[in-house]
Amino acid sequence: MTMPAIGDLAPDFELRNQRGETVKLSDYRGRKVLLFAYPKAGTSGCTVQACGFRDNFAQIETADAVVLGISPDEPDALAKWIEDESLQYDLLSDPEHQVLEAWQAWGERSMYGKKYMGVIRSHWIIGEDGIVLDEQLKISPKKSIEKALKTLASG
Repeated sequence: MTMPAIGDLAPDFELRNQRGETVKLSDYRGRKVLLFAYPKAGTSGCTVQACGFRDNFAQIETADAVVLGISPDEPDALAKWIEDESLQYDLLSDPEHQVLEAWQAWGERSMYGKKYMGVIRSHWIIGEDGIVLDEQLKISPKKSIEKALKTLASG
């Protein structure tokens, strides 16, 4: 799998969701997809991002889009977070971070002066035809919500 760029066909992938069911990106052809990568379910920044998409879900649906979140968390952790925050969309488990790496959302991070490998908060908007319309790498939770909604609203 190679890193998609704006204007490229998004590479297909399949991952397990919070129920352990296999979800393929290509299952959503014919609808826009807001795919967002986040470090860990239940953490403060991730909750801001996920709940921002939850709170604006009607606007996302009006744009005929679906939301998919992706992180290294296991399905049971994803299911608990969905229940805790009343999220109405699927979260995908990528514990080996193969998809996250391919989409350049995995790399060196730093916290309190310590360097480690982890998820780089990002999002992509994929068109009905599977073409990547927008890509935002290394984005803050609030900016991710704002920019994704703006891109979806612009058609």
